[in-house]
Amino acid sequence: MEWFADNGVLDTSMRTLAAGVGTSNRMLNYHFGSRDRLLSAVIERVCEAERDALDQFLRDTSDPVDAGTRYWSHVAETASAFAPLFYELSVHAMYGKEYAEGLRDILTDAWLAGFTQGFARLTDSAHAERLARLSLAVGRGVLFEVALTGDRAAADTAIEEFTALIRHALDPPLDPTP
Repeated sequence: MEWFADNGVLDTSMRTLAAGVGTSNRMLNYHFGSRDRLLSAVIERVCEAERDALDQFLRDTSDPVDAGTRYWSHVAETASAFAPLFYELSVHAMYGKEYAEGLRDILTDAWLAGFTQGFARLTDSAHAERLARLSLAVGRGVLFEVALTGDRAAADTAIEEFTALIRHALDPPLDPTP
C-alpha cells in the first residue's frame, strides 16, 4: 500500500512492484495469483482504512456533517494516489470480474452504513439513508473530479456548497400553521 501511495498504480507490473518492495515477482504471484488480485487486495486494505477513518471522525464529533467535512479533507489528500485504483477496480466490479466480486460490497456498504448512522443522529432513519446515498454519490463524483483535474480548490468549494445543502436538508421543516 505504501509503495502504491508513493508511486501510484497506473500500469505497474508485478516485477516493478516486487523490486520496489524488496521481494520477488514469484512471491507476489504465489500470494496473490495475479496483478488484478493484488490490486483488489490493496483496494480492500485502503477501503478498510478509509472506513476506519470515517468511523473515527464520526466518533470524534456529535455533528455528522462536520465529521463528513473532515473526512472529505482526509480522502482528498490521497486522491492522486488511490482514486485511480478505486475507480479502475470499481469498473472491474461493475463488469463482474471474478477477482473484483467482493469489491461491490467493500466499495459501498460500509460507507453507506457509516454515513447513515451519522445522519441518523439528526433525522429519521429513512431520511438518514437517503442523505447517506446522496453524500456517497456526490463525494465520489467530486473525488473523481479532483483526481482527474487535480483542482483541489474547486473540489473543496463544491464540497462546501454540498455541505450547506445537507445542513439545510437537516434543518427542521417550517411549521406551515401560523
